[in-house]
Amino acid sequence: MIAGAARDLRAEAERTNERRVLVLAGDRDRALDAAYDAVEALGVGDGDVSLVSTQEGFRFEEVRPRNADELLGRTREAVVLDCHEQFVPNALGRAVGAVDGGGLLVLLTPALDEWPATRDRFDDSLAVPPYGIEDVTGRFREHLVATLRTHPGIAVVALGDEAAEDIVERDGLTGDQTAERGDDAVDAAADPPSAPPAATFPVGAYGACLTDDQARAVRAFESLADPGSAVVVESDRGRGKSSAAGLAAGSLALAGRDVLVTAPAFRNATEVFARARELIGSETDGNGGGDEGDRAGDADERDLRTPAGGRVRFLPPAAAAEAAAEADAVVVDEAAALPVRLLEGFLDAPAVAFCTTVHGYEGAGRGFSVRFRERLLGSRFAVSDVRLDEPIRYARNDPVEAWASRALLLDARPAVDAAVSGASVDDATYRALDPDDLLADETLLGEAFGLLVAAHYRTEPNDLARLLDAPNLVARVLVADGRVVAVALLAREGGLDAETRRGMYEGERVRGNMVPDVLTSQLRDEAAAAPRGLRTVRIATHHALRDAGFGSRLLDEVHAEFVGGDEGDADGVDYFSVGYGATPRLLRFWRRAGYRTVHLSTSRNDASGEYSAIMLRPETNAGRDLLDRHATAFRDRERDGLSDAHRDVDPDVVRGALRACSGPTPVDLTETEWRSVVGASVGPGMYDTAPGAFRDLALATLIEGSGDGVGLDDREERLLVRKVLQGRPWEEVANELEFVSTSACMRALGDAFVPIVERYGTEFAREERERFINR
Repeated sequence: MIAGAARDLRAEAERTNERRVLVLAGDRDRALDAAYDAVEALGVGDGDVSLVSTQEGFRFEEVRPRNADELLGRTREAVVLDCHEQFVPNALGRAVGAVDGGGLLVLLTPALDEWPATRDRFDDSLAVPPYGIEDVTGRFREHLVATLRTHPGIAVVALGDEAAEDIVERDGLTGDQTAERGDDAVDAAADPPSAPPAATFPVGAYGACLTDDQARAVRAFESLADPGSAVVVESDRGRGKSSAAGLAAGSLALAGRDVLVTAPAFRNATEVFARARELIGSETDGNGGGDEGDRAGDADERDLRTPAGGRVRFLPPAAAAEAAAEADAVVVDEAAALPVRLLEGFLDAPAVAFCTTVHGYEGAGRGFSVRFRERLLGSRFAVSDVRLDEPIRYARNDPVEAWASRALLLDARPAVDAAVSGASVDDATYRALDPDDLLADETLLGEAFGLLVAAHYRTEPNDLARLLDAPNLVARVLVADGRVVAVALLAREGGLDAETRRGMYEGERVRGNMVPDVLTSQLRDEAAAAPRGLRTVRIATHHALRDAGFGSRLLDEVHAEFVGGDEGDADGVDYFSVGYGATPRLLRFWRRAGYRTVHLSTSRNDASGEYSAIMLRPETNAGRDLLDRHATAFRDRERDGLSDAHRDVDPDVVRGALRACSGPTPVDLTETEWRSVVGASVGPGMYDTAPGAFRDLALATLIEGSGDGVGLDDREERLLVRKVLQGRPWEEVANELEFVSTSACMRALGDAFVPIVERYGTEFAREERERFINR
């Protein structure tokens, strides 16, 4: 029965150039045996099948659920996803994306009626202390099961035990209508595009394109022959962007260029190298290349060479970023899966292309589109954009793509601009997003989740499950005219018992509780996890309403709802918190919302490329005590840390972090130190004679701000950061801050300390100053 169902699905999938899903629901061991029967019936080779499972010992390629990103950029005839022991939503998205047109996704699940109530290792990850796994709900699986039972192209087989037969609940066949759509897609691709007028790439590169979209992408890649050019190719999965990149890389190599290709792993770039190898082989054979062409085809698969001296070579991302300036052009495939900090390294290349997926599971998030895109547009490159919409690996109306988008909200988008453009912040309504309401209202769920996807660089399918099922998370929104215009995802933290706090302090990993964990394990405060906190995990405002006060209004409402940590108040908290990749703009936003800095990470965040800031807003005595001791500790750490671990932090980030620090700023200098400071500002003294004294005064000035009569401008404050606190060489500081000379930079520092001495100077300091002023 199962073999027959698999063959029927495969036949229709091949005829329509679409994909199909086979759900084998029931006992796990029985499902694994049935999956073997299904794959055998497909008639595909073992090398074209991947099994995503926590089990081992199979003849197919095995991928662990946590490593499912190994499937990125690859195509398989069949993928078997074992959903029993650890069902990871991200893995489902990656498995779907790897199935080629005409292929089959096989899902092994518990009985569908029982699955929502089943708990596994992924659910265990949602049960963050003080919650237990019994507090985790099954709403996400309930949503998923509903789509499996209703969506076209999905067959469901209820597996029987030894005493019962298997039951085909749905055959998954869509009939002639789908077949006709598939035939149209195949016919559209049968007539390949021709080379455009004045094309510089070989005619064969365009002849190898399957859609006009792909040909446009190849044409855009031609600009990589010119230094200072950048190309961004965006598409959903299966639109041929990697193939286009491979044809372009091969074309550039045939012209003698050195093309460096990178991706999260070489397996993700196999399509790029396959297309480049084919083009190089066909062009060299067709032009009398003979043995040279053969050698190009037989070369190291990671280093293809051409008779003209060109090459297409692969390096892992970190090595490629370091070598970017040495190549003629760099192609970054699956760019969304790379950290922003790493992407910045490719801006040293003479010419560069970034290929990235727009929706969903392809990358590890939205770092490219949310954070890196702005930096690219502000760089020296002339940027060309190409969007690919026409599917290549499967037909345009592939039902499995539509199912995955609905099940995982891969295409979730905020409300259209026109629906919210006239919204007023005063008229917006504040409301809780109850998970049951979200489950019942797909429009509400899509708009709220779409805002999170559009505004944040790390929102992914796993987050959808957390939103619906995690007991420590709550969501709040502002609604205007029935549309979601702002959303906040909030996590309850802290309130942990003494035993858990002790374990955390002694090095045990405690899931969730990000802020208490940092304050306890890194900053060595065993009591930090006792107060109850509410952390803003994500906050997003509709892009059509940015800077209109919606984010601030939403935070005000959250503060009003959850304020108060009385012991009998289950919802009240002792403090609010937030952790994020620090930028000057965000630091200003959170400071104005009443949050104060307690930590700046000592390394850059892999996803954002920025140093992460942690800020607190206290609401009770327990919260104020927590802030007071950590604000003071932050002040003391930065006095020395800015010349060490934070030596390369952007000066405006330093200014923003210190300005938001509420720690006291005592200045206690000796008379000798005051002589040095006063002498450097109004007399013949030198900064180098008392750097510690200058550091104390600079720290106090930046924490208190340039008010209180100090009145430093932005450049003067940056000078305090770069020279006094970060200890950078004079020449480097002078160049960065655009002083005409090193001596001018030195004089500017002395001038900056004149009002600082006025603000913080003792009677002795003022007398010393008058001695020089009245001379």
